[in-house]
Amino acid sequence: MATYINNNFDLGSDAISEVHAMKFGLVVSTWNKDITDNLCDGAYKTLLKYGAKDANIKKIEVPGSFELIYGCKKMQNREVDVVIAIGCIIKGETDHYNYICESVSNGISQLNIINDVPIVFCVLTDHNIQQSINRSGGKHGNKGVESAVAAIKIASIK
Repeated sequence: MATYINNNFDLGSDAISEVHAMKFGLVVSTWNKDITDNLCDGAYKTLLKYGAKDANIKKIEVPGSFELIYGCKKMQNREVDVVIAIGCIIKGETDHYNYICESVSNGISQLNIINDVPIVFCVLTDHNIQQSINRSGGKHGNKGVESAVAAIKIASIK
């Protein structure tokens, strides 16, 4: 989701008219907290901007991106229409990055297949902290904003 490419992140009037009744779940990793807080804030403010009620936005925090899988599974059972998984994985000097990225994307993909509540993937997988900063409110926008729009769109399909 590259903001500067101008992907279609506008909502049609049909989706906007339904937002007030939608229930959203935010599952946020506290690892790389400055980044994930920015992503969460962008998602939250965007949901409100399009008419979501504060009382219809539930949030749980998990320790790291790997734990997003379990957190999302639990959130799917909390009577929400859609879940946004928010995390940030930054490449280090070992292969750990590769294992976590693959595990998280596969785990969330599996939850999307087996459950009826969709999960939007808002997990940054960057090679350095500057890339994460750029994508969480910096020069490349805020992927939390884009994920909120995607969440509204996917929830309106139901």
